[in-house]
Amino acid sequence: MKIIKKTSILGIITMAIVVLNDCKKEDPNAGNLTNRKTSAVFNPNKTYGTLTDQDGNVYKTITLGTQTWMAENLRTTKYRNGSKVPEVKSNDAWFAFNTDAYCNYNNTTSADTIATYGRLYNWLAVSDSRNLAPIGWHIPTNTEWSKLINYLGGSTVAGGKLKEEGSTHWLVQNGLSTNESGLTALPGGCRNRIGWFVTAGYNCVWWSINNERVDYNYWILLLESNNSRVEMYIDNGGFGNSVRCIKD
Repeated sequence: MKIIKKTSILGIITMAIVVLNDCKKEDPNAGNLTNRKTSAVFNPNKTYGTLTDQDGNVYKTITLGTQTWMAENLRTTKYRNGSKVPEVKSNDAWFAFNTDAYCNYNNTTSADTIATYGRLYNWLAVSDSRNLAPIGWHIPTNTEWSKLINYLGGSTVAGGKLKEEGSTHWLVQNGLSTNESGLTALPGGCRNRIGWFVTAGYNCVWWSINNERVDYNYWILLLESNNSRVEMYIDNGGFGNSVRCIKD
């Protein structure tokens, strides 16, 4: 009888292990520590889709008019073909601007922070032919940004409709941020040319992929905490900025 009992217990344990392993295999988020960790406050009145990138990151997506956008900042560490994007932590190495690179704001390793704000990329990474964007998606051009801005009523009000509502992440709140668009723009700041991390809590800075270069500078989209505007500016290619992708 004792032998039969032992066999039964071992059988139950074995079955439990098999079930647990099967559950792990079926979980598309297993192994990616940033998934489901964002503290962003999305628009509860919007219907969001999902997108999974080459790194296994899962994002919310939103359709506005004829465009479909990522509703979260990119956080991949790989290109579309699986090649790794170099992570550059030191200020000196960042300033050298001799490689494609990404970084986390203040070089954080917090999965919650990375999930919320995404990562920062320099121009060499953004423009690399191996593509940061997942298959079927790309980094938007000036024309595509302008179409979005016009859809939201123009540059004087579009910023408020893009930004996350409330003061969970924006340190200065003027009451005009509604997240009507559902894109949930967050103030992830940027990394400047000499490697300093600046303006987190105050600015959202997104790259535009336009090939047009102005005096060795490139186009960005800027949202500020104290107004509802959205502006197009030129930025040094050595800056680290956030990335949003748009569906092909």
